[in-house]
Amino acid sequence: MTYKSLLAVAAACGLVAGAGPVLAADNMPPEGFTALFNGKDLTGWKGLVSPDKGPPGRAKMSKEELAAAQEKADAQMRAHWKVEDGALVYDGSGQSLCTAKDYGDFEMYVDWKIKDHGDSGIYVRGSPQIQIWDPADRPEGSGGLFNNQKHPSKPSERADKPIGEWNSFYIKMVGDKVTVKLNGKTVVDNVVMENYWERDKPIYPTGQIELQHHGNTLWFKNVYVREIKE
Repeated sequence: MTYKSLLAVAAACGLVAGAGPVLAADNMPPEGFTALFNGKDLTGWKGLVSPDKGPPGRAKMSKEELAAAQEKADAQMRAHWKVEDGALVYDGSGQSLCTAKDYGDFEMYVDWKIKDHGDSGIYVRGSPQIQIWDPADRPEGSGGLFNNQKHPSKPSERADKPIGEWNSFYIKMVGDKVTVKLNGKTVVDNVVMENYWERDKPIYPTGQIELQHHGNTLWFKNVYVREIKE
């Protein structure tokens, strides 16, 4: 094997000094993780029902009411969420995109990109949110638990990449505590996530993951999850 070949192998394994982390190919989940987005279509996703009342609002619906509302939400989803170049693209109208499955304890990865003045977030267990926004507007940067009131809500440092570049979240949720890494830096470290919908209760034990609508163009890709079992 030539020196150049050895160097290429070492770089691929992240062994070259100063090379930094080597990015995996798109839609190639790490070992033990499942891809929530297949890079081709909206399989495994659904539209958001009861955006203003959240899980409590959906819980009050009859089976028939929920089915009718879900059908309408799915039609809206298909109108405003598309797949382009292997990424989920939102046109800024409509509502949030939700996993068809509920999750309890889990860890996940998701890459995201916004435009100038963009705003979004990741809802976990149907609850807001791990924040995404333009750090030019909010200098603390993305990754904080924005809706917390009693526990820390801001990220510990600003780790966003320039607008228009892809950012990467690692999110871990066990019980009611959340850890967030943004572009490899820990910005939330095992912080309690409060129940936005019912402030007097702990966060729900399970719920859907949501990519938040906030009236602006959004991109997401490489959405991977691993459920944490007892």
